Amino acid sequence: MQEEHSLERIPFHVGIIMDGNGRWARQRGLPRLAGHRAGVENIRRVLRGSVELGVKMLTIDAVSTENWKRPAEEVEGLLGLFARVIDRELDELHGEGVQLRHIGRLEGVSQSLASKVRRAIELTKENDQLILNVAFNYGGRAEIVDAVQHIVRDRVAAEDVTEDLIGQYLCTAGCPDPDLIIRTSGEFRTSNFLIWQAAYAEYYVTPTFWPDFDKDELFQALRAYSQRERRFGDARAG
Repeated sequence: MQEEHSLERIPFHVGIIMDGNGRWARQRGLPRLAGHRAGVENIRRVLRGSVELGVKMLTIDAVSTENWKRPAEEVEGLLGLFARVIDRELDELHGEGVQLRHIGRLEGVSQSLASKVRRAIELTKENDQLILNVAFNYGGRAEIVDAVQHIVRDRVAAEDVTEDLIGQYLCTAGCPDPDLIIRTSGEFRTSNFLIWQAAYAEYYVTPTFWPDFDKDELFQALRAYSQRERRFGDARAG
């Protein structure tokens, strides 16, 4: 891998659609849940790589609202993995200065799991080495619906509704929009992930399945980003 200083521009906020766990497992003759376990184990490796490469905020697509449509056994396995990761990794992540945030809905998950999430957020809220937004029970459309409903309940006048105002009602309120969205496994879809926030993000797709996505792969994504000219919809920038 090239030296980190060869990156001309480093994105502040990177989002990752962690795809390919099931296919990774199938290639190895393993059950899908084994792929999810491998994917969870890989998160720590990518967190370390993000810190080393200078990324300050990372948002990962952990469990989407669409995941509830999967077989019950797989859903229960995913929730169990998520709970165990909090139990096993929280203290170490806290010690390494990672601030954990949650985006999505906690309604519909067990009280026990919701309590673990809230505790993790409270414990790490002052950390500033890396901000990790975990999209759990999250969907971009559901997020926008929730924001609009909240605006209506607050009786905001129609003429006062602006893009900035809507942003204040989203799960990511106070966070800068992502500069770069990475998708693993070679699929060219946004999959309902940060669809409002990523309006002007750069996208990078790699055929590598998520469990095999390492620091070298992350570097390649950041290098591709650093070589692009961001236009934010302005054709005159080209």
